[in-house]
Amino acid sequence: MAITAADVKKLREMTGAGMMDCKKALTATDGDMDAAVDFLREKGLASAQKKANRIAAEGIVMTTVSEDGKKAVAVEVNAETDFVAKNEKFQAYVKDVCDQALNTTAADIDAFLAEAWALDTTKTVKEALAAQIAVIGENMNIRRFQQVEEANGFVASYIHAGGKIGVLVDVETDVVNDEVKEMAKNVAMQVAALKPQYTSRNEVSADYIAREKEILMAQIMNDPKESQKPEKVIKGMIEGRINKELKEICLLDQVYVKAEDGKQSVAKYVESVAKATGAKINVKSFVRFETGEGLEKKSENFAEEVAKQMGN
Repeated sequence: MAITAADVKKLREMTGAGMMDCKKALTATDGDMDAAVDFLREKGLASAQKKANRIAAEGIVMTTVSEDGKKAVAVEVNAETDFVAKNEKFQAYVKDVCDQALNTTAADIDAFLAEAWALDTTKTVKEALAAQIAVIGENMNIRRFQQVEEANGFVASYIHAGGKIGVLVDVETDVVNDEVKEMAKNVAMQVAALKPQYTSRNEVSADYIAREKEILMAQIMNDPKESQKPEKVIKGMIEGRINKELKEICLLDQVYVKAEDGKQSVAKYVESVAKATGAKINVKSFVRFETGEGLEKKSENFAEEVAKQMGN
């Protein structure tokens, strides 16, 4: 019996399996749709491996904070479609991953995947992931995690747009009250919205500044009007542009988004809350994960994809 693209499409919609798997199942069962479904079900975890070549660029970022607020973790878990990312089973699974990542001693994602899965120690984290792939029917990937600990203060957490962006902010402080917590949340929202690269200028390397100055000098020298200005003026122009850039990429230098005058920096906002609460506050660092950041998102016409796989 000839296997058509329509048959493959139907089986894929029924099972969520990959197209090549569907084609093989139909070929093995001589086109019997019910038998092909059973064929795919019998493959179990093997089908999860076949999904591994599909791009998982959707998903969610989730955070978990310890009860005392002194330790937190951000985790990104990817899936192929936004539909699955909103699925309750997927989100419950990501919560379990987050809980494990909060307490892991793994130094990187490979070590994390190799450790025992807390909910079933007969499996590794990677094997538990494969089981979820088989259940949910899409390729999934635990992409990254990062822990933050603050013994002398707390870690603030903020999730934007249902998990599109997750932020942790490390706040060193001798006062932890509602006002300070609100300040920390506002700073986390700032990180989510304006995507700073550094916490403060102290983190920006001398090499980075030197390179930026070289680029700016080249731009000025390529401009017939600006290149004729005195050296002192050119130097001032470069310093001014560097400062402007640092105000954009350094969190504490950024204009605070909720500033009433539109000028107050994040550092000045934090300072004002510290003064009002009699606290010593230091925003030490932040973590910002954005779902699918840097990943290629595949979009193909489904009919064309089926035809390609069928060899038409």
